[in-house]
Amino acid sequence: MPRVIPPVQSHVDAFFWEGVAHERLLVQRCAGCQRLLHPPQPMCPHCASLERVIEEAPSRGTVYSWLLSHHPSGDDPEPRIVAVVELIGGDEPLRIVSNLQGISPADVVTGIEVELCFEVVDGVALPQFRPVSA
Repeated sequence: MPRVIPPVQSHVDAFFWEGVAHERLLVQRCAGCQRLLHPPQPMCPHCASLERVIEEAPSRGTVYSWLLSHHPSGDDPEPRIVAVVELIGGDEPLRIVSNLQGISPADVVTGIEVELCFEVVDGVALPQFRPVSA
C-alpha cells in the first residue's frame, strides 16, 4: 500500500499541483475581497466571488500545532509529524497542513521556525517543512 495516494487534480487545484511540480507553493487570493484562500476552492466563502488570482506563498513559517500520525496499515514503521504551519511574511496569516521533515518528534515544539522544502513520496511531489537551518 502506498504511503501517498496521488491527488486527483481538477480545474480548482491544478495551479497548486503545477506549482508543486516546480517547487513553488502557490495559493489563491480572492479578486473580490482580496482574502487568501487555502486550500484551493472554486468560490470565495467570504464574498462568493468566482474570480481569483494566484500568488506564491511565503516559504517560512512557525509550527502552530502538530501531531504524530501512524499509518493505519502499520506498513510504515516511521510515524509522520503532521503540522499546521502558519506562514510568515504575507500580508495576512495563512495556515497550511503539511508534514515536518528532518526533526525527531521529541524535538518538535509549537512555535519552532520552519522552511518550505519539497519531497517526492511514492512518486508524488509534496510541499513539506523542515526546521530552519542554524
